[in-house]
Amino acid sequence: MRSHTSIAKLLLAAIIAIGSVQNHTAFAQEVPAGAAMSQAASRFMEVLDHSQKLQATFDYSDPERLNWHFIPRDRQGVGLWDLDGATLKAAEALVSSGLTQAGYHKTLEVRSLEEVLYLFEGGDEAERRAKRHPHKYYISIFGTPGPKSLWGWRFEGHHLSLNFSIKNDKIISSTPEFFGANPGQIDAGPGRFLRVLGKREDLARQILKASAAEQQSKLWLSKTAPADIRGGGVAQPIVDNAEGVRFADMTPEQQGLMKELIAQYLTAMPASVVRERMQGIEKSGMDEIHFAWWGGSELNEPHHYVVQGSTFIIEYNNTQNSANHVHAIWRNLAGDFNVSTK
Repeated sequence: MRSHTSIAKLLLAAIIAIGSVQNHTAFAQEVPAGAAMSQAASRFMEVLDHSQKLQATFDYSDPERLNWHFIPRDRQGVGLWDLDGATLKAAEALVSSGLTQAGYHKTLEVRSLEEVLYLFEGGDEAERRAKRHPHKYYISIFGTPGPKSLWGWRFEGHHLSLNFSIKNDKIISSTPEFFGANPGQIDAGPGRFLRVLGKREDLARQILKASAAEQQSKLWLSKTAPADIRGGGVAQPIVDNAEGVRFADMTPEQQGLMKELIAQYLTAMPASVVRERMQGIEKSGMDEIHFAWWGGSELNEPHHYVVQGSTFIIEYNNTQNSANHVHAIWRNLAGDFNVSTK
């Protein structure tokens, strides 16, 4: 087994190789993300009018804090499409405070796909526009943001759910963290090819294809993929015993790919969140992280995979719309929403 320090360095190197994990500064120079969120949330509250503030705010203990989902549905909070000028700018600044530059760009890509769905789907135009809109995303504040308080916030809409809890300006929970993409792939000709979550698929498929026949029989659990990820809209992750192949039993090539895959899921979050997640991996070690695959092995064949460690679970599904519709989530096995499962 590699040393904890070595694991951290390897994961950090993979993250840096595929994109910056901090908003604008190096690890040692960063403004604490929890404090940045508190400041951004306070500014957001200041510019809302009375009615908007009533829509946006809840007690920290309100059951609404755990009421998450990634499907198109009615939501509580204040919607971006009801904001403009200073209020919209403050809303976007709050969202940005919870993400890296790469992560914020990813949210814009996910939201932009709503415009594609608006154009693709049939039916009444007004109904389509009410359902599909890149500003139909909502911010909810739970508790009172501040340097000496316990509070949380959510940014959510179709195929996005970002959930944070902050205590004394420190992020104490950053899950569930959900990104989706529909269409998962858009090919509009040379130079106009977009796969918002493509790397999360490609790296996992490379792990599958790099396995020898004996290993593949343990890793590839079924040629039929589950219909979706588990636990959509459920407050805590649904998990079974880890399945598939252990990191310790992978080839060096597969281990390198696994590090890159985990890094892909880390790059959206602020550096302090990345550190916390890495520390959990360091403590338990990489060896017992399992990888399992279901479904077809080729692009546009329905497929599903799970990466499960002692502290986290990644679940990915691409089965809908001829395997052109992605759901991907990172959850905390100790408990999402700062609610312990122990």
